[in-house]
Amino acid sequence: MARIKLLEQNETSGAERERYDELAGRNAVTNMKRGLLNDAATYDAYMAWYTSWKRLVEVIGEKDAILYAHAISTTNSCQLCSLFFISDVKGLGLDPANLQYDEKEEILTALGRQIVKNPTAVSDELFDGLRKFWNDQEIVVIVGFAGQMIATNNFNSVLKIDVDQRLLPIVNEFKPATWRENIK
Repeated sequence: MARIKLLEQNETSGAERERYDELAGRNAVTNMKRGLLNDAATYDAYMAWYTSWKRLVEVIGEKDAILYAHAISTTNSCQLCSLFFISDVKGLGLDPANLQYDEKEEILTALGRQIVKNPTAVSDELFDGLRKFWNDQEIVVIVGFAGQMIATNNFNSVLKIDVDQRLLPIVNEFKPATWRENIK
């Protein structure tokens, strides 16, 4: 159960109500957005994720963007985001539990996992791998998106935002990451 109230449309007013009405008009209300709509400024900041996502897809393509976001979210153990991306991976016709990566995908997913685990330890070797495929501007897009994804993961995890109804059929496919277990 979420640690904050996930607002319904009739519980909002002012700027929060304007944003809720816009979402409802697009049938785009999710539990995370219902939580964010407790404060319009926070909502606006987090909705920049969509700007980063759009640019990431332009730079690396939709499939690679999904695999990258999946790697970040599952490594960060965010149940809600992981389930969204498990669903998206399945939408690509892939098995999230048995992913096989090409060289670009391996570099991206390794980067995503490393940024979550210890961003100060991203190796020169991994970074050189990035440079094989992307220029500085594109690398900024890739790393910048990771920051946006991690912020979203943290919001959902700290506030224990409820899993959206459409994801409930796959909830058992989320496996919490275990790499933190021995960190003191």
